Amino acid sequence: MELNADFKKRVVVHSENTAWASSPVAGIDRRMLDRIGGEVARATTIVRFAQGSQFSEHTHAGGEEFIVLDGVFQDEYGDFSAGTYVRNPPTTSHTPRSSMGCTIFVKLWQFDMEDRNQFYKTMADECAKPINGIATAQLHRDAQETVSYSELDAGAILENTDAGGIEMLVIAGAIVENGETLSKGGWLRLPSGQDLDAVAGDSGAKVWIKTGHLTYAKLPLV
Repeated sequence: MELNADFKKRVVVHSENTAWASSPVAGIDRRMLDRIGGEVARATTIVRFAQGSQFSEHTHAGGEEFIVLDGVFQDEYGDFSAGTYVRNPPTTSHTPRSSMGCTIFVKLWQFDMEDRNQFYKTMADECAKPINGIATAQLHRDAQETVSYSELDAGAILENTDAGGIEMLVIAGAIVENGETLSKGGWLRLPSGQDLDAVAGDSGAKVWIKTGHLTYAKLPLV
């Protein structure tokens, strides 16, 4: 399967307006944002766990990172509430579940294959003092990517000129980019060489951003 697989094109998905599709596991549904591959795939997805649902134990050969958007995600490493950012690098394994239900934004097979840095962070707790109405936390950085979280006041201008592609998820509020409004669940991917120039809406915004990674985009090893 290929979905939004041309990394040279600008892509916007208003995920809140996208129907949920069933996964192979009962009680777990998903909204696919980009994907190359079948059930083992380089993928960016919003995944919804019903109360009491779980996956079987599995290993992430290509690594997994995710944000808990609502509810509480659980596995052997702990209970992770909304606003938590988690990185499970290649070779890690777990049994994902949620007793109360949750929704996560997850990316698979998008790691440096030598990365072994496993961690989680409460994103808001990492934010530095606001500058020009934007408080930012650097969540992760390595040779091929930078991952950050920002809280924007109403009307704050968000700019990013990082090379190698830019990806943004609107977690709350709204962002206007290229004349288009991205509300909660709005996902934007800009190709390498295209800068981000956006403005927060009237209620401000909370956004997750990854940059640099599209230069290193690769197929999963199956």
